[in-house]
Formats: sequence, C-alpha cells, structure tokens
Amino acid sequence: MQSDSPAAAGPELTQALAALIDLGKRARHARSSAAVEFMLVNDSMALAPYRQAVLWHADRGLLALSGLVKPELNAPYALWLKQLCREILGRKQGTNPADRSPTPAALTAADLSATAAGEWAQWWPAQALCLPLGQATNDATPQALLLLVRDNPWQPAEEQLLTEWADAAWHAWGKLEQSGGSGRLGGLLGRSSDRSSGTRPWWRRPSVWVAAALVAASFIPVRLSVLAPGELVPLNPMLVRAPLDGVVDVFHVRPNQTVRKGDPLFGFDEALIQSRLDVANQALVTASTEYRQTLQQALGDPKVRTQLASLTGRIQEKRTEVTYLREQLTRARVLAPQDGTVLFDDPTEWIGRPVSVGERILRIAATGDIEVEAWLPIGDAIAIEPGARVQLFLTARPLEPLHATLRYVAHEAVQRPDGGFAYRVRATLAQPTDHRVGLKGTAKLEGDTVTAFWWVMRRPIASLRAFFGW
Repeated sequence: MQSDSPAAAGPELTQALAALIDLGKRARHARSSAAVEFMLVNDSMALAPYRQAVLWHADRGLLALSGLVKPELNAPYALWLKQLCREILGRKQGTNPADRSPTPAALTAADLSATAAGEWAQWWPAQALCLPLGQATNDATPQALLLLVRDNPWQPAEEQLLTEWADAAWHAWGKLEQSGGSGRLGGLLGRSSDRSSGTRPWWRRPSVWVAAALVAASFIPVRLSVLAPGELVPLNPMLVRAPLDGVVDVFHVRPNQTVRKGDPLFGFDEALIQSRLDVANQALVTASTEYRQTLQQALGDPKVRTQLASLTGRIQEKRTEVTYLREQLTRARVLAPQDGTVLFDDPTEWIGRPVSVGERILRIAATGDIEVEAWLPIGDAIAIEPGARVQLFLTARPLEPLHATLRYVAHEAVQRPDGGFAYRVRATLAQPTDHRVGLKGTAKLEGDTVTAFWWVMRRPIASLRAFFGW
C-alpha cells in the first residue's frame, strides 16, 4: 500500500476497499452489540495487520480484547489498560489544544506519562494506533477507544481505512444498544442510548415500560403456598403391643403384608413359660395329694382338721398360677386383631430382643384407610385454615399429585429426627388411592390469596425483621 507505483498499489487497494465494504455490511447486519465488539478487535485484521486490539468504553470500561471471548477485568493487564485509557481520555478532555491527541493518533510510550509508560514494554510492542469512537466533533469527548498495537509504524492509508471502518462499526453498535440488542442486561433495559441523536421521551424508554410492567405484575393476586416434606400414613392404625414381658422368638409376617383377622403375627419364646407351667402343674398335683392325705387323717384325729383350711387355700393358689401361665402361653402367640396391612421395620431387628409389656411392635392399617401427613417448617408457617387445599407430589410419581383437604395443623412444633422443629399437618385424601402407606414426597399447602409482591418478598422481609429486630 505504500508503493508509489499505481500498478503495484491498485490490486492491494482494491482488496482493502473490498474488505472495508464487507466489514461494514457485516456490522450493519449484526444482531447484537457484542458481535460488533468482537468484529472491531478481531476482524479489523483484514484492513491492517496488528498483534493486539483493545476496545475500551468510557463508562463501561474494557469491552473486548482480541483473541479472548471474555476479558478478565481484574487481571494486571486489564488494570494497566484501565489506567492507560483513562489517561488518553483525560488528554482528550484537556482545555489546551496543544495537549489534545490527534484523531486518530499514533501513540508510543513517549507520548504517555511515566506511570503509564513504565509498563508499556511489558504488555505492548512499540507502535499503537488510537481510534476514538462516537465523537460528534473532533474536539468532543469520545465514547470509546479502539487501540491497535504492533511493531511497525502505522501508515496514513492504514489509518484512513481503520478510521472509516471503526466509525461505521461504532454507528452500528450505537443503534443496537439503542434498540436493546446488546445481549446484556443493560441493553435489555435500554440503559444505553445513541448520544449523537439525542434521547427518547421518557414515556418511550424501554426501562420505563419494564418498570411499569414490574409494578403492575406485583399487584397480580396469587395463592400463597409453601412446600413441606410429606408422606402417606394410615388414618386410624391398630397398634399391636407386647402382651407380656419376654423375648420375641419368631415373626410370621413380612413388612407390608396383608393379613386377615386371626392370622398369626409373631410369637414369644415359650420355653420359659412352659417350664413354669409344668412346675405349677406339679405343685398343684402335690398340693392335691397332700390335701387328700390330710383329709383321711382328719377322720381319726380331730387335731389334723385345722390344717385342711390352709391346704385348701394352697390348692386354690396353685390352680390360679396354672391358669395364669396357660393364659400367658396363649398370649405368647400374637394374632391379628383386624384385617389390613402390617406396618413395621425389618423383623430381624425384633427376633431375640427382650420387650416389655405394652411396648409397640407393629401397626395394622385398614385397606384404603390412608391420609396425608406433612411437616411444616417453622420458617414457612403461614396461616392455613382447615379445609385448605393440599397436594402431595410423590417422589415415585411426581407428575401425578394426590389432592387432599387440610384436616388440622398442630399448635406446637415438635422435633423431627433430622433435628429441626416443624408443625405436624394432616390432610384427608379427596379420592381413594392405590399407593401404599409410607411413600414420601413433597406436599404443597395453599393459604390465602395475596399479591405477587408479598408472595416474592415474604421470606426476605421476615429474614430482615429477624436480623434487624424491627
């Protein structure tokens, strides 16, 4: 491009102009400002070679670096670029025309202060080209800077091509930012505007419409609801307790087995009871024999008659003991008191274990006699009245919720096995279910109708009140 021969310069200039036209077309058809930023730092290579390109915004800071998808803003290189670009913009804002940088400006380390120039050799080659972007006039403060660095000096023809390309690309960038196509939250809310064409009326700004929509949405009535762990439990289970003190010897049923009234459930060790019964029977026989002998002696000896009363009482005592031990032997074989499903844990945990009379061993739930039990955490305790709607989403079938009606909420919180405190909630199923007792899931409890604002901010406000004490 620097040759004085038209024949030599013609093809190279034609190629550069074609690249400029292609880049301008791509910038105009870009869908986001981030795409234009990527083109400025990477695709400018089609117009002039360079080693590194930097795009800096006066308000947003570092926007893009060549060769990187997303620059690290806290890296030492980024911090040095921040100092350098702020110094260049400060020179542009100077009141003395002699101190202002040209547009565009070829820079070296000698053109900067000692603080900024001290690390130039560490990060950059010798030559840099500074292209201000978004200037209404040459004396106006630029919105951004495009910095291109390389080893060789910059030629006037290259500066002209790059200046034309940067101006077209930044114009497309401004239009995308103004229309909300930035691909960032700032563009979505219309934070950026085209400074060269003025600002929109306040009632046409996207941020105003978004804020108005959020305010209107905060008044939408919604049903206040909370989630709590829940499961299916028997409504009125029959408790089967130990009828005597002893050791469990055998189990005749398995967990979740269906039984009928009178079916054997489990049994105690009968050896000790049987031995005591044999001893009691033998003692009864001995007492009866002694009574008959004494009765015969009393016929001839009136003094012996006084012993008959005590012997009669002894016989009655032994008969009572025998009757009691026979009943104990009968109780050692526990039968089902009703039809239903047997609910208990692993039977091996009970076999060989000594139990006391009255200790609960298992439960029997009648078929279809099921309801929902949930545990409402203290932090989620909302006002829920009996009759409120409850849904149980079982872990086994999360897409088929079970509908129920709230029966009651306990007044006092109790400690759960996990160490937390919660309120017991019981709800009656709306329809019978084939699911077995013990299936767990998540219960959704619905309360009063509130605004969407209160639905979202209820927990944060409660946390703030607990933290600040107001």
